[in-house]
Amino acid sequence: MKKDALMFQVPPRKKVRVIINTDAKNEADDPFVLAHHLMTPKFDVKGIIACHFETKAKEFGVGKTMQLSYDEVELVLKLMGLTGEYPVAKGAQFPMVDEKTPQVSEGARMIIDEAMKEDERPLYVLFQGGLTDLASAILMEPKIQGRFTAVWIGGGAYPKGEVEFNMKQDFAAVNVVMDSGVELWQIPSSTYRQVTVTLSELQARVAPHQELGAYLFRQMVELNDRKADRLDWPHGESWVLGDQPTVTVLLEDRGSKNYDIMPAPRVNNDCTYTLREDGRPIRVYHTVDARMTMEDFYAKLSLFFPRS
Repeated sequence: MKKDALMFQVPPRKKVRVIINTDAKNEADDPFVLAHHLMTPKFDVKGIIACHFETKAKEFGVGKTMQLSYDEVELVLKLMGLTGEYPVAKGAQFPMVDEKTPQVSEGARMIIDEAMKEDERPLYVLFQGGLTDLASAILMEPKIQGRFTAVWIGGGAYPKGEVEFNMKQDFAAVNVVMDSGVELWQIPSSTYRQVTVTLSELQARVAPHQELGAYLFRQMVELNDRKADRLDWPHGESWVLGDQPTVTVLLEDRGSKNYDIMPAPRVNNDCTYTLREDGRPIRVYHTVDARMTMEDFYAKLSLFFPRS
């Protein structure tokens, strides 16, 4: 990674602290956003947490998905020349069994430790999968509430909801978070699906950029090929880079009003919402700037990892 790639600096007071929570091996878009975070100078990345995606345990093995995410994080760091540069913690191996019992893990402890530090810069914990580690951290140390903002890629479109991958990883955890005092920015599926790319686009603008770009493109093509007989997903020539908005919402103009403030719902085990007027307020995004998101990613990849 070319350290002096950028001809500008982000003023220290305008930087934000970030923890990334990722189910990095779940599917092919996850490594893209991990790389994007690590190339973004506004982000002072305090750590990365590997999280489970146990609804795919039949495919990957019961209790093995968190470790696969951990291994994928380490691989991306290696391809970026960043091995050992960031703390990587293991999150929960399994979802919560109920709304009162945390899954104690290194990842939950990382959230607690960083949240309890005195630092004038805001802390954002970015969740690109299930919410087990966030809910567990809240239950383990309630004092963290009010000390950071959680940004979550997950849940279906309001008002009804729909089956959505990240939500169904841990329904109990989602309800703990919805009922908590942690500031929550939710990016539901109807919004994160706005970041759509084509494989031709990625071949032209990602694949040529050293080992990292080649890997990002190759692993997406390989997954596309493995799922060739599945008609509903993926779509053959396009992909949703659905986790990428965790970068977008921290880069965009603070005057943007592309979200609604609404009462936090309860969630049901079919991924639907039970709306309630007395829910605490949360931010729910209805649009994201896909052009800025992807052009920023392509520009940084080109600058940090020039064409081979």
